[in-house]
Amino acid sequence: MPVPVPPALETRAVNKWFGANHANRDVSLSVPKGTIHGIVGENGAGKSTIMSIVYGYLQPDGGEILVDGRALAVRGPRDALAAGIGMVHQHFMLVDPFTVLENVLLGAEGGWTLTRGMARARAELTRLARDYGLEVELDRPVGDLPVGAQQRVEILKALYRGADILILDEPTGVLTPQEADHLFRILRALRDQGKTLVIITHKLREIMELTDNVTVMRRGEVVANVRTADTDKERLAELMVGRKVQLRVDKRPARPGAEVLAVEGLRVRDPSGAERVRGVDLRVRAGEIVGIAGVSGNGQSELLEALGGMLPFAGGRVRLHGQELPSGGLDARSLRGLGVGHVPEDRQRVGLVTGFSADENAILGHHDDPAYNGRLLLDRRAVRARCEAEMEAYDVRPRDPRLPASGFSGGNQQKIVLAREMERNPGLLLVGQPTRGVDIGAIEFIHRRLVALRDEGKAILLVSVELDEILGLSDRVLVMFDGRIVGEVDPAGADERRLGLMMAGAAAG
Repeated sequence: MPVPVPPALETRAVNKWFGANHANRDVSLSVPKGTIHGIVGENGAGKSTIMSIVYGYLQPDGGEILVDGRALAVRGPRDALAAGIGMVHQHFMLVDPFTVLENVLLGAEGGWTLTRGMARARAELTRLARDYGLEVELDRPVGDLPVGAQQRVEILKALYRGADILILDEPTGVLTPQEADHLFRILRALRDQGKTLVIITHKLREIMELTDNVTVMRRGEVVANVRTADTDKERLAELMVGRKVQLRVDKRPARPGAEVLAVEGLRVRDPSGAERVRGVDLRVRAGEIVGIAGVSGNGQSELLEALGGMLPFAGGRVRLHGQELPSGGLDARSLRGLGVGHVPEDRQRVGLVTGFSADENAILGHHDDPAYNGRLLLDRRAVRARCEAEMEAYDVRPRDPRLPASGFSGGNQQKIVLAREMERNPGLLLVGQPTRGVDIGAIEFIHRRLVALRDEGKAILLVSVELDEILGLSDRVLVMFDGRIVGEVDPAGADERRLGLMMAGAAAG
């Protein structure tokens, strides 16, 4: 009788508390060797917490971790790496001016001098690249590489350090469809050669396409462990949220009205002086959502920041409700006074002051509103009441207006920003990555609210790296590459492959 093969990775009754928050509740999961295992769940479900414990970032308050059937004490990432566990983070941990080779060697130099270690690393990386389809130029600075190649560098780093179990957090968040397809081929090749992979993702389509098994978590607990072939997207969504979820955006045809925003030949430079927006023309009318599709780093962020008053115009003309703005643009406060709402792409650095409480963040930029002010000081009761109402409407967890923003998960931080900007009746709403890091139940709500705003006659300019989101929400789609609009696409009949080529600058619209 053959001896049973133990799981590559197993957690048994793992618990983790953050103060009164029971983030992991007796979490037990088993990842068979040589498989791709998905972990899905709402924000705050505990999926990132359990993987942070496995990798040694956090210490459990109970339970155990086993690798190849042996109990393992993981006191930090060094212990995880020694046990053959590697992790590729959503936000890459690379030094842009360093070459690929230097980034891989960083922290694993292997001696007092680099010469011998670099020669050995070059040979090993060449072999790994050949075996797993991870081709990348070893002597090229990482900052010069496209996003997909930077991700391959992160995978090479983990493999070079001997990882047999690879954890990937939201691995396709900034990739084009073609780059995602290439990544999937790499991950399947890794699996087929005996590696074990754990994928944390919000994208149920990727779970269905890529994984062998999937664990569903809800409110800190494992609620299902299933073979992917035995389930579907709708069932997984229901398990994650605890109710049926509408996965498709339900909206009637737009009824556009008067032109709200007109942009002609807009040019924008980033703080270093590099031109990031190069002569963009676009129009947004009342009662429509105009989406901008593109890979991160192609000027979409700077375009929104300029239109939101965070960067000056370097050239071109912008009209808002028929009124031409000054040649350099207006500041964010002035634009708010003209009815412009702005959900920035980076909630932590731009959308929130993480040391402030949730109710203070709920009125950022609107703190001079008479509704929140007494004779001398802020009316704390009014501020708190406003925040409580928005937390209830947007299902922010935990529902504590006095908790610092840093105490909320990323998805719940996003809900605080969205509520602040969307609930103030903006005539023009600028939205950057509205559902980044947000769970599927909240995505459904946010999409419905954006469509409702459109149907109320608001103009919405949407930037997202999620093609499903852009195509599902937008009435018109503009594609941006290298700071320019390279084409317009009808979302009703869009070909995702052609759209991906446009996003990569390989096809014209």
